[in-house]
Amino acid sequence: MPEPFRIDVTPSEQVTALVYAAAPPAGISLILAHGAGANQASGFMVHFADALAARGIETITFNFVYSEAGKRLPDRNDRLEACWRAVIAACRSGTIGAAGERRKLAIGGKSMGGRIASQVAAADPDAVAGLVFLGYPLHPPGRPDKLRAKHLPAIRAPMLFVQGSRDAFGTPDEFAPILKTLKAPARLCVVEGGDHSFKVAKRAALSQQQVYQFILDEIQRWLRALG
Repeated sequence: MPEPFRIDVTPSEQVTALVYAAAPPAGISLILAHGAGANQASGFMVHFADALAARGIETITFNFVYSEAGKRLPDRNDRLEACWRAVIAACRSGTIGAAGERRKLAIGGKSMGGRIASQVAAADPDAVAGLVFLGYPLHPPGRPDKLRAKHLPAIRAPMLFVQGSRDAFGTPDEFAPILKTLKAPARLCVVEGGDHSFKVAKRAALSQQQVYQFILDEIQRWLRALG
């Protein structure tokens, strides 16, 4: 079972973080933030955090302030970023998890959680060792003209983009020109037949469980290479 911790975001606001301990631990820990429509207790977040911890990657999840309060509408960008920074600071200080001075720290998340992580990393290029994006929301569905990529070239840390081939928020083909603008090393892991949450059709070549195993294998290899 993950261990819960309380993190101060502002003097009057706290959020809950969950630490999924790894045994034996690798040399890197990963903080994952949830997407806009579900909190850290969603089946997707719990599955990935649990599975990564079982593979030796200490994984930390947390609620944003709005989801901690049971609200459905996400906070403004600046408040989302402030929450991210508070969680990173708690990990760096050793307040939660094992990610201290001697352990590398990667960040990322599902959809919106990953996008906000990228904004934090772009503003503070030396803050983290790497970023893992589980379905990066490159643009709103049906609006390829509204790209959310202008800040990505400012990131210095290596990046792993896990993207479904049917993702309405951005297909692998749409990412191709974006990757060429990045200064840091970036890898695009394509989930064939996957949607924004990597779900595949029942008739797909791989079962849903096999798809998740493929993604977890990729994340594990990539993170261990950073550590």
